[in-house]
Amino acid sequence: MRIESSVTSVSWIPSEVPTGLLQAGINLGLGHADPPPPEVIEDLEALFAAERCRFANHLAAWIEVTDGVVVDAGYSGRGYISRTRVGGRHGIVFHPAAFPEIRHQPQVTTTGARFVQTTGGRTGMPMPRPVSGSPQQVPRHWVYDQTGQLTAKSAVADLSEWMHVSHGAHTPWGAEDTRPLVAAVETALEHQLSVLIMHGGAKPELRRLPAGALLTEQGAAADDLYLLLDGLGGVSVDGKDLGELGPGAVIGERAILEGGRRTATVRAATPCLVAVAARHQIDTDSLARLAVYHHREDALADG
Repeated sequence: MRIESSVTSVSWIPSEVPTGLLQAGINLGLGHADPPPPEVIEDLEALFAAERCRFANHLAAWIEVTDGVVVDAGYSGRGYISRTRVGGRHGIVFHPAAFPEIRHQPQVTTTGARFVQTTGGRTGMPMPRPVSGSPQQVPRHWVYDQTGQLTAKSAVADLSEWMHVSHGAHTPWGAEDTRPLVAAVETALEHQLSVLIMHGGAKPELRRLPAGALLTEQGAAADDLYLLLDGLGGVSVDGKDLGELGPGAVIGERAILEGGRRTATVRAATPCLVAVAARHQIDTDSLARLAVYHHREDALADG
C-alpha cells in the first residue's frame, strides 16, 4: 500500500519588511512587497501563476507499506521560483534560474520515514549589493500541511540581512544551512484583531526590538496592546519559561482586562518588529475572548 503526504512552504515579502533604500526602490516601481498568501492553498500552481509568492517548496513524498512495515520511500514534489517584474503589472519580466533540488536520502524506519528537501535559485534580476558574513533568515515563509491549511509561520523576515549575506557559500548549495525559526499560526481571532490594528484606523506605531529586549514585564503598569509582526517572543511567569509567540500574536490584553498590570514577561528571543495599538482600538468583548487563549499563568499554576 502506498501512502502519500506533503508539506509546502511559501516565501513572500511583507509590506513592513522593506525600509530605507529598499522601500525607495519599491516606491519607484523597481520592486514590490507582497500581499499575504491565503490561509488555505487550494491550487499551488495557480498561486504561483498569479505571482502571489516569491518561492515555494512543495515537499511531497510517499512510502510503501507491506504487512504494516515501511519497505520503500521516495519524493514527488518540486520547487517554484517566481519571475521578477519591474515597473508594475505590465512592466519588464526577468525569468529566474533554478538550482538543483537538494533531497536527503529518506530516513526510513519500520513505521515511518523522514524527508528533507531544499529548493531555490537565482531570481531573474538580482539587486546589486555588497555581501559578507554568515547566513541570516530569508523573507517570511508560511508553511502549509497536506490539505493546504496554514499551520506555521517563520519568525524572522529581515530582508536587508538576507540580501547582504545569503550568497554563494552561505546557502544550502554551499553546504551551509541554518535552523529555521517557526511558530504556530495565530488564532482566527488574533488574525481578525491584527487586521483592525494595522488597518482599522490610526496607523500604529512600529517598534523594533533587538534580541533580548523586554516587550512586557510581569507586574509592570501598562495598557498598550501589541501585535507581533516579526520575530519570536519568549513568554515567562515568575521566571519560568512557558513557550514562544510568533508573527500574528496579539499581546497584552490581560493587563487591560485585569487591573492594568502585566501578567507575564515577554522578551524578544530574536530581533522583533511589533505594532503598538491603543486600548480603545479593540473592543472589550474581543479582548476577553482573546484572554481565554492566553491564560498561560493559570496553566502554570495548575501544573
